[in-house]
Amino acid sequence: MQTEVIVVASEELNPLIPHPIEIVLAAVFFITLLVLVKKFIVPAFEQTFAERTAAIEGGLAAAETKQAEADAKLAELEKQLSEARHEAARIREDAREQGAAIIAEMREQAVSESSRIVEAGKAQIEAERQQAIISLRAEVGGLATGLAGRIVGESLDDEARQSRVVERFLVELEGAN
Repeated sequence: MQTEVIVVASEELNPLIPHPIEIVLAAVFFITLLVLVKKFIVPAFEQTFAERTAAIEGGLAAAETKQAEADAKLAELEKQLSEARHEAARIREDAREQGAAIIAEMREQAVSESSRIVEAGKAQIEAERQQAIISLRAEVGGLATGLAGRIVGESLDDEARQSRVVERFLVELEGAN
């Protein structure tokens, strides 16, 4: 009996090895699942992937377009900035030239005004000098006449005589200088 038990035990299936029917059923189920995934799920993934790819490519194209527009706008702004700088430099140069012209004109006016003032001053000094000379001559003449009258002992009230004496005195005085 023991031998029989051993034979029955050897005919029993190993639990680690599946039955052939289970292998066939698993293969059919796996193939069916594979077909269903390929038919329904993969196209949905591919469509989503295609949509995302198109959206990304469209975004990239839009970004490139915007970048090109921005580059064109930047170039235009740089050109305008360059023109504005040139215009500012030209305006500064014009202002310098006008300033130099104004300074030269003011100097010229100042020189002419100062020469006019100097000439007027010289003329005024000359007129005052002449007036002082005339006044001094009259005083000196009066003093000289009075002095001469005292020395001579006679009055020199006669205008003509007084004038001659004063003129002679002044000529001698100028000759001495």
